[in-house]
Amino acid sequence: MAAQRLTSDQRSAFLAALLGWSMDAFDYFIVVLVYADIAKDFGVSLTRMAFLTTVTLIMRPVGALIFGIWADRVGRRIPLIVDVCFYSLIGFSCAFAPNYTVLLVLRMLYGVGMGGEWGLGAALAMEKIPNERRGFFSGVLQTGYSMGYAAAALFYLLVHVELGLSWRWMFAVSILPAFISIIIRARVRESEVWETTQKRAKVTSVSPATVFLNPKILRRFVYLVLLMTAFNWSSHGTQDIYPTFLKEGMGISPTTATWIAVLYNVGAIIGGTIAGTLSQRYGRRLVIVVFAILGLPIVPLFAISSSAGILALGSFLMQFAVQGMWGVVPAHLSELSPDEIRGFYPGVTYQLGNCLAAFNLPIQQHLAKSHSYTFALTVTVVPVLIMVAVLTAIGTEARGVEFGTRDTAGVEESAPA
Repeated sequence: MAAQRLTSDQRSAFLAALLGWSMDAFDYFIVVLVYADIAKDFGVSLTRMAFLTTVTLIMRPVGALIFGIWADRVGRRIPLIVDVCFYSLIGFSCAFAPNYTVLLVLRMLYGVGMGGEWGLGAALAMEKIPNERRGFFSGVLQTGYSMGYAAAALFYLLVHVELGLSWRWMFAVSILPAFISIIIRARVRESEVWETTQKRAKVTSVSPATVFLNPKILRRFVYLVLLMTAFNWSSHGTQDIYPTFLKEGMGISPTTATWIAVLYNVGAIIGGTIAGTLSQRYGRRLVIVVFAILGLPIVPLFAISSSAGILALGSFLMQFAVQGMWGVVPAHLSELSPDEIRGFYPGVTYQLGNCLAAFNLPIQQHLAKSHSYTFALTVTVVPVLIMVAVLTAIGTEARGVEFGTRDTAGVEESAPA
């Protein structure tokens, strides 16, 4: 049977979520690519500069909580539009930061906006996508993160390397693509699943707080936070320090290192799309476990080799595996989230995991300084890949569930024991 074609509204909702998540990643990885340059301008150490990414990640649960609760009360559209406007203006303001302290505060505020984008964008997109195509579009949606990273790397090559412009230009120009996302999102209709859930809640008198405080839902919440901590540590552990590892640790030129970053993000995009698609047929958990295990034998190529060519291959394969398992996450978390709190639940579990993994870069930077970049990468990446596989294997899934048709009791049945 032919796959159901998306309507214009479904396409717009998905495209807006993809662009929003891509622009989030674009702005985040600007810092990763230029934080050594910012450190020189502001006269601070690389270890201290690493906290720019830490505070962004720490504040993401705050944004997921604020915008998620708002979205469950009033719908997805308006909170999403407000969120995009907020983080776009904050990202633009980073271009004018006069010192490290101001930039640190701005990155904290940016984290609030970034935290709101993924949960709401994924909820709206997944609620509109036909469930039989949810896996594929989940994979493509999550690869928006890698698309944003690759775009940031290419933009870095153009603006910083080729044109020789200051890192400030990277932030200043980043506001332009965000307006495209706002225009598309303004055309998207409200989530029909949210509207149906609101009508049901009026009849049953079931509130979001009642659903969340259900013991089974709370246990699942804790489990998903732990799972997302392992996921986020694997992602940030293989990405955030890697450009610095290539440049400072391996002596590779900034231009070559940036092209390697572009290459491994191509691997991430391919992996995420393939894994998301496979998860629709073979199950969310199985695909995640397989891709996590695939990452383990790649670590020597990724972190121990001294050849730029082998490092490029290793990083391509590593991101194929790591971002492959990530490609399942939008569908997996959305399906495990009760209808009544889908604006809040997946985003907050995701971002609390991010918060707990926020010290990854400072820890890796410290280990690199005291030992080596190879040591820092190896001892942080291997354990988290194993954790992702184990935590996923002991959990559960709700692949293919029809959103908006379950009551709270039906949701409870798929919760982890």
